[in-house]
Amino acid sequence: MSTQTDTGLELAVPPPTPHRSPAWFAWRRFLANKAAVAGGVVMLVLILAAILAPLFTKTDPAAQAFLTQSLAFPSADFWFGVDDLGRDFFTRIVYGARVSLTIGFAAATFSALIGIPLGALAGYFGGRTDWVIMRIIELFSVVPAPLTALLLGALTGGGFVTIVVISALFGWVNVCLLVRAQVKALREKEFIRAAQALGASPGYVIRRHLIPNAVSPIIVGFVLAIPLAMMLEASLSFLGIGVPPPTPSWGQMINTGMNFMFFYWHMAVFPTAALAITVLATTLFGDGLRDALDPTLKGR
Repeated sequence: MSTQTDTGLELAVPPPTPHRSPAWFAWRRFLANKAAVAGGVVMLVLILAAILAPLFTKTDPAAQAFLTQSLAFPSADFWFGVDDLGRDFFTRIVYGARVSLTIGFAAATFSALIGIPLGALAGYFGGRTDWVIMRIIELFSVVPAPLTALLLGALTGGGFVTIVVISALFGWVNVCLLVRAQVKALREKEFIRAAQALGASPGYVIRRHLIPNAVSPIIVGFVLAIPLAMMLEASLSFLGIGVPPPTPSWGQMINTGMNFMFFYWHMAVFPTAALAITVLATTLFGDGLRDALDPTLKGR
């Protein structure tokens, strides 16, 4: 593209730069992070496998359909081998992903439901409200989560609901801190001042202006709460107070595999690898989202 001056000379004019939204820059930064993309792909595969498990597994995960092949090593017929009770190990690993992911997403949801309003209140009002909420956060930060979870699990007998509740009790802290920091940065902006000057109530300002503009840290906090809940579930199931058998749980399967690990390696290796890969992929994905959605990086 060029333009002609009064002297007859033609000057090259660069084409207009197309407008790019903040979401476009965030998406570009995320794609540039190969580890985060790989983590997202692994998460997607695991979620699809957990949802579609009945379509490509041989039997029910609790069915003792292969008693004559108990403790069989991995083969073409049994990809991950057979456990000590004659159950297809690949089937149990896949259904274990369903249990772990369900607990992870459920715990992250409840963590967000607790952390978002508390973080918004602390960041918006400050003062005494912020002081009280920060003291509560310090209390939960000092109390050792694994020991508390072990105690509560032993008192209640464990189970799906118990693990979700325990995970949410400790997972909300990170979400609250992220939302609090974002709201504190936003409350002095002109559009917030304008809404206050027009007589908007604090509840309206928080609900309609602050929380929608704090979506980025909310997403990051939600994703990073998932692996914490999965690790807690695996730990409690390993100790026998998590998800009750015969429901497949990776922690429970690791516990059983420890008794056979010197002779039948597949009993311990496959559930351990499944848990490690899932937690690593979720963490990489969450870290990538945090970097991509960081407002200080917009426009780079």
